Amino acid sequence: MEMRIFSSSTFRQMSVTAAVPPSTSTMSSPATSSSSTLDLNARRKSISTSSSSFISTHRFKCIISRSFRSISYPSPIRIRHLSPVMEWQDCTVKMEVDVPTSVAYKCYSDHGAIPEWMPFISSVKMVEDKPDLSRWSLKYKAFGQDLEYSWLARHMQPTPNQKLHWRSVEGLPNRGAVRFFPKGPSSCIIQLTVSYEVPLLLVPVASALKPFFENLLAQGLERFATFAKSYSADVHLNDL
Repeated sequence: MEMRIFSSSTFRQMSVTAAVPPSTSTMSSPATSSSSTLDLNARRKSISTSSSSFISTHRFKCIISRSFRSISYPSPIRIRHLSPVMEWQDCTVKMEVDVPTSVAYKCYSDHGAIPEWMPFISSVKMVEDKPDLSRWSLKYKAFGQDLEYSWLARHMQPTPNQKLHWRSVEGLPNRGAVRFFPKGPSSCIIQLTVSYEVPLLLVPVASALKPFFENLLAQGLERFATFAKSYSADVHLNDL
């Protein structure tokens, strides 16, 4: 049996010929063969272009899909309920005291003795090993309530015979200052200023609280004047 060997060019030619649809005649002219080849190449190019377009489109969609999966969406917004802004009140009282400025300053610097003459202060205790800190307690009955508050105060750097001032670092928010103005060799004027945040319990009576508290401070300074006189007398006797 005789075997025929075909070259690669012959196989290509056979593939082209097989792909060309049969014509009406049994023999194709060279022009018809050339036209069929060009038409086949055009179809192949069209198919290749369509495939590339399809692949590119779907690859793009895949990239978009993956990019969407990688987006990190923000966490839900948490609404924080803010506490209401509390009102601060400033109270200032003045009084002349018949003691020298140095005596008044020294007497007022004795924080442990303040409950003896300030009507609404129940105790003042210095913090051990921290001379610039003290714990204060307030107890007083007013506006139909038994008021009780406490705070830790830091005593700021004083100006001898001129100024004492403080501010709370915890507890009831407040701050204040005492100023001493000499009026003569044996008398001085004391100006006491106290600022505080109105406690929530007393917000309904805030308008009445300031004049009420200023009256308490004035009573305190009146009692201080008496206390300072006795203090000055004791100091004078001890010097003799």
